[in-house]
Amino acid sequence: MKRKHSKKPFEQRKIALGRIETLFKQANLVFKENPGLANRYVTLARKISMRYKVKLPSGLKRKVCKHCYKYLFPSVNCRVRSKDGKMVYYCLNCRKYMRIPYK
Repeated sequence: MKRKHSKKPFEQRKIALGRIETLFKQANLVFKENPGLANRYVTLARKISMRYKVKLPSGLKRKVCKHCYKYLFPSVNCRVRSKDGKMVYYCLNCRKYMRIPYK
């Protein structure tokens, strides 16, 4: 029998979203000196989003590789191209592509 998981209270989700955004800001600031720490911040942000059932905002979602969950910084560890109505992100860590459509 499946267990039903209810949403967390709105206040908790709001706090969680604020923490996620803070972690991504810190990852952006720290990335050049210590990429490992930036990846750790992203891992923590993902764990918070899963625990409190908060979706990552689309702007932040594009900064994380969907395959290896590393922080992506264009022209340092990822390549960004536009092709056939899609933004193509190529992760230089795991060598996989992410294709995100745009209008």
